[in-house]
Amino acid sequence: MQTMKNFALIGAAGYIAPRHLMAIRDTKNDLLAALDKFDSVGILDSYFPGAHFFTEYERFDRHVDKLRRKGTKIDYVSICTPNYLHDSHIRFALRNHADAICEKPLVLNPWNVDALAEIERETGNRVFNILQLRLHPSIIALKEKIEESDPGVMHEVDLTYLTSRGNWYFNSWKGDVNESGGIATNIGIHFFDMLTWIFGAVTENVVHVLDEDCAAGMLYLEKARVRWFLSINYDYIPDYIKQQGKRTYRAIVVDGEEIEFSEGFGDLHTRSYQEILKGNGFGLDAALPSIEIVHDIRVASPIGAKGEYHPFAKI
Repeated sequence: MQTMKNFALIGAAGYIAPRHLMAIRDTKNDLLAALDKFDSVGILDSYFPGAHFFTEYERFDRHVDKLRRKGTKIDYVSICTPNYLHDSHIRFALRNHADAICEKPLVLNPWNVDALAEIERETGNRVFNILQLRLHPSIIALKEKIEESDPGVMHEVDLTYLTSRGNWYFNSWKGDVNESGGIATNIGIHFFDMLTWIFGAVTENVVHVLDEDCAAGMLYLEKARVRWFLSINYDYIPDYIKQQGKRTYRAIVVDGEEIEFSEGFGDLHTRSYQEILKGNGFGLDAALPSIEIVHDIRVASPIGAKGEYHPFAKI
């Protein structure tokens, strides 16, 4: 039987934290300490009411150090904080001799990955990224289908992801490109990771549109040409979706066939934790390609609606 592991969690008041809390509980482990500068964390009562909670990093740091000196080891630190803080919080985990389990994007810049790899080597601890789309049954089935297809075929892919956000977005860290990495990083990195996992490495990355509320481009992969469009602007939502009262539209079309994966997300964080605990998690090497993609998009000079582009890019 698996020995129960001790966890700490940074970012307990965030949107994604409940999925991590559920994963820790459902894998039969314990949360000893949690940190967030906001104290609206009643959600802890549903999972780990005995966990110590801190709003100040310094006190959280001292608590973790005290536990270690008394012989209680933190095995994993789960990181659910704003994107620009991930690098620092991963370093905290590694230097406290714990493995890190971090949300996407792992870090904002490719060179941060190299620095973390060096700390991994120094400490012997690991960094794991939550790349849950790789565990989705529909995505796994698509990968198997592509692997069984003619290796000489260049597949045609259209990715459209529209997830409406209100005015709050631009007054939060998500609206600051220096803190979030911009829209391609915020909402696109999941899909870029999935696409490179299935269709291979990038050969060319062309950006047509790069605004604060939308981005579009053409991604040339070893086995696919991907036209992509991302937006948080409700105006881009197709009318028939609006008529259903929905504010999100997600579509991936491969060689003219739409891939349905709107369901099946409920337990993917728990499955991610299960794999990590078994030694099968996704580490720095797995995380790097999508970080390189979104970094290159962020610093690109958009060329506008020229050549081949996603149809939404000209709306």
